[in-house]
Amino acid sequence: MNSESKIVKKVRLFRTAPHDCSYLEGRRAATLFVDPDVQVTASINSQLSERGFRRSGSHIYKPDCHGCQSCVSSRVLVDDFQLRRQHRKIVNRNSDLVARETDSLDRDETYSLYSDYIHQRHADGDMYPPSPEQYESFIAVRPEGTRFFEFYLQDRLLAVSVLDQLQHGLSAVYTFYDASESRRSLGNYVILWQIEKARALNLPYLYLGYWVKDCPKMSYKIKFRPLEMYVRGKWIRLS
Repeated sequence: MNSESKIVKKVRLFRTAPHDCSYLEGRRAATLFVDPDVQVTASINSQLSERGFRRSGSHIYKPDCHGCQSCVSSRVLVDDFQLRRQHRKIVNRNSDLVARETDSLDRDETYSLYSDYIHQRHADGDMYPPSPEQYESFIAVRPEGTRFFEFYLQDRLLAVSVLDQLQHGLSAVYTFYDASESRRSLGNYVILWQIEKARALNLPYLYLGYWVKDCPKMSYKIKFRPLEMYVRGKWIRLS
């Protein structure tokens, strides 16, 4: 066992007080956070992701709600994934886009896209209203292993993907896009692109974060089968 594995086993966790659930109306939620004094390396992030944790900004967390296990960590089985008819249509609609990797997301153009996205898609969520400070701490922060990709139509920025490169996969931390381009299904397209990126890197998984059965905003994840779901400490295949 290497030293970082020992750190993961000994890492301190802090539980928040109950608060309103972001996913299910009328529910109360609580969250486990990894000790913020722990330096989150790519290795530690990988091991925690294997245990159902998730990164948000500089924090690593996991839902820990009394009497509720609706938030289920999910990951795509990259080697077994095949494009279906609806996937091919989405890929074809976006064949004119070019993905570019960038070192930072500190340009006005990128923040403007993020702000518009939150206003149009998440005005009822806990990220509203957006602010430069929120953007910097949630999106633009770059721990070890984090990569930024921007998707352009010629010189026009249409989407941004924040990815963590883990030991055994890619983790889709967050994606935001031009919500006015509804015909393109940009959110789904970026996931398809991420799957192919993981395949090109010989990584077996794409982590999609938490799937919540009764939350319509999370329903898209179930479309990318075969998936594995983290249930009671084990990854279970959902074909």
